[in-house]
Amino acid sequence: MFGTENLWLFVISGILLNIIPGPDSLLIAGRAATQGFKAGSAAALGIGTGTLIHIVAAAFGLSAILATSATAFTLVKILGGAYLIYMAISMFRGSKQTIELQGPKTEKSSLKSIYIQGVVTNLFNPKVALFFLSFMPQFISASSDNKPLAFLFLGLVFNFNGMLWCHFIAWASSSMSRKISANQAVKKWLTRLAASLFGVFGIKLLTSTQN
Repeated sequence: MFGTENLWLFVISGILLNIIPGPDSLLIAGRAATQGFKAGSAAALGIGTGTLIHIVAAAFGLSAILATSATAFTLVKILGGAYLIYMAISMFRGSKQTIELQGPKTEKSSLKSIYIQGVVTNLFNPKVALFFLSFMPQFISASSDNKPLAFLFLGLVFNFNGMLWCHFIAWASSSMSRKISANQAVKKWLTRLAASLFGVFGIKLLTSTQN
């Protein structure tokens, strides 16, 4: 279909890859847990938008710049890593402020800002671009007359499945949060755990290489 091959294997592989925890799923879970399903959905849609940009860029060869240019790769990973660390620091400060106020009275982020946060988190991760460049071509037929179209089709399938999983994370996190919302100590340590993981992902990204 559209110059692809082994589509069933691609779908299964894509689902398994989406399930692996990362900064994207952590952002969705964190937003859904603190502000509800709509906030988690906004983060998921932002991440989906970032993924779609990566897919289009990879389909038309733009992501190859990140794979071949050390300067471009370094610049993007610094921006992405710094942003994840900034998010970690903000979450630590937010958890402390919440406890001091004896309740979740801190200002909530708008759905628009959460959406943009999702886009930025995904877009400034060069590993996502390199993933698409290395993973997708394996499922494109060598005899395909239009490889960019095949690439885009696979990307849309991958992104659609990813959005289903991301919204499941948002729903599950929101539901779980309602059960523990009265326990501020639990919320504080869950927020700090998430902040720590963002910090780890940020440092990992900053120290990553093209290979």
